[in-house]
Amino acid sequence: MAITATLTVLFTLIHVACGQLENVIIDRYFIPTHCSREVQIGDYVRYQYNGTFEDGRKFDSSLDKGFPFVGQVGVESKVIPGLDKGVQGMCVNERRKITIPSHLAYGVLGAGSVIPPDATLVFDVLLLDLWNKEDKVQIRTLHKQQNCKRTVMPSDFVRYHYNGSLLVGNLFDSSHLQNSTYDSYVGQGSLLKGMEEGLLGMCVGERRLIIIPPFLAYDDKGYGTKVPPYATLIFDVLLVDMFNVKDDVNVEVQKIPQPCRRRAVGGDFIRYHYNGTFQDGTYFDSSYSRNSTYNTFIGMGYVIAGIDKALQGVCVGEWRRVTVPPHLAYGENGSGELIPRSAVLIFDLHIIDFHNPKDQVEIKVIYKPADCNLTSAANDLIMYRYNCSLLDGTHLYSSDDYPEPPRVTLGQGKLIAGLDEGLQGMCVLERREITVPPHLAHGTNGALGVPSNAVLLFELELLQLQKGVPEGFLFIWLKDSPEPLFPAMDMNQDQKVPLEEFSAFIKLQVAESRGRLHPGIDSDTVLRDMFSKQDRNADGKITEDELNIIVNEEEEVPKHEEL
Repeated sequence: MAITATLTVLFTLIHVACGQLENVIIDRYFIPTHCSREVQIGDYVRYQYNGTFEDGRKFDSSLDKGFPFVGQVGVESKVIPGLDKGVQGMCVNERRKITIPSHLAYGVLGAGSVIPPDATLVFDVLLLDLWNKEDKVQIRTLHKQQNCKRTVMPSDFVRYHYNGSLLVGNLFDSSHLQNSTYDSYVGQGSLLKGMEEGLLGMCVGERRLIIIPPFLAYDDKGYGTKVPPYATLIFDVLLVDMFNVKDDVNVEVQKIPQPCRRRAVGGDFIRYHYNGTFQDGTYFDSSYSRNSTYNTFIGMGYVIAGIDKALQGVCVGEWRRVTVPPHLAYGENGSGELIPRSAVLIFDLHIIDFHNPKDQVEIKVIYKPADCNLTSAANDLIMYRYNCSLLDGTHLYSSDDYPEPPRVTLGQGKLIAGLDEGLQGMCVLERREITVPPHLAHGTNGALGVPSNAVLLFELELLQLQKGVPEGFLFIWLKDSPEPLFPAMDMNQDQKVPLEEFSAFIKLQVAESRGRLHPGIDSDTVLRDMFSKQDRNADGKITEDELNIIVNEEEEVPKHEEL
């Protein structure tokens, strides 16, 4: 915003000529609101002008010439003394009407056919630029992050946004209009000298106003039609990113569980959540937004090199912030529209779990009764309590969610392989914590409520145990069977054994711990099934002959199946 005023400032210039005082008359008819600097002797100026006589006739104009006047004020000046005096004290963007008497112009001689003798001249001047050879690059910090761990140094590569304008406020270029940062090395001559100096010491996220005098910018050459010669440049710069080609992955451990039972190594398969941002905090990707962990092998090149390296040595439940320079990320090409070229990436990682394809079930005994003579094994019927969770503590399911604890026969494929294994060898009332890798759990497909490739943690307690029989059997002898068998079975010695007598005989063997029925099936059902297999002619009774099977014509071998 500017104000317009008509201020007639009378500069009294003493001129000894016939005893008369002569004046340069200055009319400051437009003064900008903000004026950080005024023209002084020794300064260089660049301005547009129109030169007229008092009657308004034009004799000269920089606008007609197509370029402004550039010169040094008061030092071997190229202009008439009155104009040299008239621009002193001007501000950039100020407009002045300077009336110059002839003795401070071209005097009694005039200037050829253009300026007659004793002519009073009037100049309408617009100051465009102002600098001094002693000027330095000016830096004004507009915003700076409180936590600045690193600043720009020579040889760093930077990515920044900018608006470039002239002192009069005209915008000549902007990275924002191109929707792309300006990317360059610092200190290698690829930037303006003034910009090189202005970027040094900046933090990512910092915003600076960098004012560069012409001799540290484009000097007398300018830049095409955008930047005129001898132009002071103002850059409004926001540093987006920075790194050095010598940078390695930076890992900041934010939280680590205690104890850390195991650290990840190459070849492990890992599941983790992440948030991905650029150095200025701009978000670009997140596993949370997909409600799914990122799953991969470590050290096998399936992820960018920096993350592959940063995942080495993590613990389950650990939080890490990982800063990955572009040469260990997506490099100079970036990745589509998601990752710009030469971008430093920051990942906040939360390790959910990891395992190795060679892992077995890990068993930790929490409590074991002192009297532990009978332990669970394949084919045993057990009742047990359990809580199942992921390694990060996420609850999945529990036997407490059901009216009563489950019963299952071990070794029959009724459970996931790792749980079946972890339940074997337990005493009644023993408690265990078992860790089951996914290839012994729900694998790559997962299950209802269970993510794919998830390591499972089970808390187990064995409540009941009934020893079983081998697969395919309904009954086994724990001691030597009676010999001969049929007379022992024929309890009333009538040479025939009906179902009731058969059932009484088998139940007696079980009661005396001489034999064992299949624990997973109703005993009456088991007895009926056993009886029907021995009652070969299905007449409702077993005879001695039916306990014998003819294997060949030469030999009769007694075979009683379970009996």
